[in-house]
Amino acid sequence: MRVVQQLQRRAHQVSRIVREQGVRQLGARALNNAARRFGADTEVFPVRLEDVRAADLAAPRPLVVPPVPADGKLTVNWVSTPPAPGSGGHTTMFRLVEHLESLGHTCRLYLYDVYGSRAVDHEPVIRSAYPGFRGPVLDVLDGMADAHAVFATAWMTAYPVFNDPCAGKRFYLVQDYEPWFFPVGGLSALAENTYRMGFHGFTAGRFLADKLRTEVGMPADHFDFGCDADRYHLREGVARDGVVFYARRLAPRRATEIGLLALELFADRHPDLAIHTYGEKIGALGPRHVDHGLISPDRLNDLYNRCYAGLTLSMTNVSLVPHEMLAAGCVPVVNDAPHNRVVLDNDHVRYAPATPHDLARALTDVVTAPDFATLARTASTSVSSRSWDAAGHQLEKLLRHHLNL
Repeated sequence: MRVVQQLQRRAHQVSRIVREQGVRQLGARALNNAARRFGADTEVFPVRLEDVRAADLAAPRPLVVPPVPADGKLTVNWVSTPPAPGSGGHTTMFRLVEHLESLGHTCRLYLYDVYGSRAVDHEPVIRSAYPGFRGPVLDVLDGMADAHAVFATAWMTAYPVFNDPCAGKRFYLVQDYEPWFFPVGGLSALAENTYRMGFHGFTAGRFLADKLRTEVGMPADHFDFGCDADRYHLREGVARDGVVFYARRLAPRRATEIGLLALELFADRHPDLAIHTYGEKIGALGPRHVDHGLISPDRLNDLYNRCYAGLTLSMTNVSLVPHEMLAAGCVPVVNDAPHNRVVLDNDHVRYAPATPHDLARALTDVVTAPDFATLARTASTSVSSRSWDAAGHQLEKLLRHHLNL
């Protein structure tokens, strides 16, 4: 049955490419796929060129907001790339969506897939990975129904949000400064242009809101990072045996190369301690290295509880990982940067310059700290009051304010 579904999905992708872009583009994609099989560096463009052409930022559509019913219940459209299990950005989005749903508001998910798959192809994965979401899963290319609010959730989704004629005030869930994901050039410019589309930003942490307001003049409010204390928590009595590193070569902003060099230096100084890595398989780093690859959040809590320190690097906005490590009593070692300090704002985080030697020294400082059991408990307590419900309340307050409720 699964094979049949995959064949149906592939047939739909082919028919959509031919319908929208012609047989020539289908042939180009076939060549790209063949090139990838032989190791060539090619990929599908992350935004539909038709959407970029249609987006004249100097001529935005007139804004129409439907009247809010007497019961105050809102309808919100969310435009997203296809969510993947374990994706931090999608997980945060669904936490916000599910909070609105818990208050009686209606949320619709519209998928933006440049690979040509339909929403129905992705829906089983979404329902399995995010079972709390109750709304419909739809295709944004089919057009959006009117709503009170419409959210872009990543830079490429901002283009259909800008272009679509549906009613609804435009908002932008900004979880990172996405122009930094690319070398300075066309893609970074296309990403930065979305901050000038007239949307109101709702950002993950204060750093992004300040940056958008001061550098591109985009109005923005922020929410503080929560922590899933039910999933990430300290387990008393668990023996710790080393350090852990979140490694993602496919996300250059996570500086995997620097982290691996730091771990090599650390391993030379502490051959008795284990080196744990997760996120993706990276190969052997030595006799005490455990390469976990991609693991579930529940297993991740067990892993954090086994480690004294966690190396987590971010060259852009900080990830969810440091707070999750803290909750498990694992002390995060983070590259020292304003975007990390402003958002984390936690005395138990250890900062170091983004050099292999400095990061290795910081890891050593943690694993040699006296009375680590007490340190682990205080680190865990420092994030125990951080709830994602607070972010949801901030979101609903933002919507009510800007919809004049």
